[in-house]
Amino acid sequence: MKNLLFGLIGIITLQVSAQQIAKGTVYEDVNGNGKKDRKEKGISNVSVTNGVQVVKTNEDGEYQIEVETDNIIAVIKPTGYALPVDENNIPQFYYIHKPKGSPKLEYEGTAPTGKLPKKIDFGLLPSIEKEEFTILVFGDPQPYTMQDMDWFEKGIVNEVKGIKNIPFGMSLGDIVGDNLDLHTPYKNIMKQVGIPWYNVMGNHDMNYAAEEEQYSDETFEAHFGPANYSFNYGKVHFIVLDDILYPDPRDHKGYYGGFRKDQLDFVENDLKYVPKDYLVVVSFHIPLKDDGGDTFRDEDRNRLFELLLPFKYNLSLSAHTHIQRQDFFGKEEGWNGEKPHHEYNVGTTSGDWYSGKIGADGTPISVMRDGTPKGYAFIHFNGNMYDTSYKVAGKDASFQMQVYAPKVVAKDKSTSARIFVNFFMGSEGDTVEFKIDNGEWKTMFYIEKEDPSYQELVREWDTITTLMPGRRSSNPIPCEHLWAAKMLTKLEKGEHTIEIKATDMFGKTYTTQTTYKVAPSVLGN
Repeated sequence: MKNLLFGLIGIITLQVSAQQIAKGTVYEDVNGNGKKDRKEKGISNVSVTNGVQVVKTNEDGEYQIEVETDNIIAVIKPTGYALPVDENNIPQFYYIHKPKGSPKLEYEGTAPTGKLPKKIDFGLLPSIEKEEFTILVFGDPQPYTMQDMDWFEKGIVNEVKGIKNIPFGMSLGDIVGDNLDLHTPYKNIMKQVGIPWYNVMGNHDMNYAAEEEQYSDETFEAHFGPANYSFNYGKVHFIVLDDILYPDPRDHKGYYGGFRKDQLDFVENDLKYVPKDYLVVVSFHIPLKDDGGDTFRDEDRNRLFELLLPFKYNLSLSAHTHIQRQDFFGKEEGWNGEKPHHEYNVGTTSGDWYSGKIGADGTPISVMRDGTPKGYAFIHFNGNMYDTSYKVAGKDASFQMQVYAPKVVAKDKSTSARIFVNFFMGSEGDTVEFKIDNGEWKTMFYIEKEDPSYQELVREWDTITTLMPGRRSSNPIPCEHLWAAKMLTKLEKGEHTIEIKATDMFGKTYTTQTTYKVAPSVLGN
């Protein structure tokens, strides 16, 4: 009994000794030199986290928080301040505390950081933040090779290089495709955009050699900082989470969508200090919706929903699927808010994994399996309200839908041919209408099937007799933003205009048009 008692005391002593107290000051770095000068004052009431716990700075900007042997101490940027960035425009708001460094894995993590510093200060830059602002969002750059990286730069980054009036951007995971050595060239390319850039961890950014889930993000952390963090801008609170459980806790093979308890504890502790009238935006990689199977752990989604419930204004952002869709969660899906919870599953910058014909810019057209062209998104904020838009790479911003219709029909003859409209940002509750020439507007009907315009792209690969440059596109899947209508044939001979009008969930209207001919029927028609 005596030996057992001393053994328990030893265990307790080891646990206590493993914990230390990190101290420091959050201050106004007025001159931007990254050091707290004597005249620079501390900032009170700012949140600081160790990845789970969240504390507030006192009236002098000072904080204290527990740390163990593997913590990232981070400041949660308040509204009205900017974060310093490194040479790659990656925000610097954290200190990695790993005295012994990362475990030895195939790809390097963090080198040993040694003893905890006496002070860990965080300098914030005073900044004027408007409540009306727009951010730039990338889904899955996912280059597997330097050739893919070159296509990413030419097809996407060059188009937004030097973008104006955008305070920051974010990549929603799968920054690279398994080869974690590509994180460095990714950063070198992304700094050309010229704005602060936040990054979300994806399943292809993991250390697959990790045997425990908490070590799967070691290389990501070394390049980009914590995989779980938050910050404020205007009247919006942004939370970024790693939602990949690896190895899969069910069978220790592959990965599973979900969160560890400590991650959701962080969200709970973080949200305690967020005003209830703020818009809370949660960004992660794998969508919350189960995609044709059990792809996300239900209890984790349900707890996240419980934590978000007190906030009337909320939004989720994800990628991963290499399609684009709007998901809505109600009581059947575990959300008990007055209005459905909206998750925008953003289309990808890599499109259909850099497949398809080579376009005029020398990059694959890479249309996604639901017919959405590769591109990127903008999220527009006004106070605690938001709306979204999608920009197809290499196209004018007005290109928001793809129309598929016959080029010619027989006059006065019935036909099973249809007009199809793939409204890239659409969802089932939206309205899509059409009219012929100066006729009346008619409502198109929503349908979930393969986009025939994308089917035609794939069919070309299967019917040509010589190989084309590039790689065959993936097989089509049902599109969740497709509308159809019957072709009109009882018209005068000649060319007619089909005009399309689509109105999205935010009341924004987009238009496009195409033409077709009505010709006299021929023998057999």
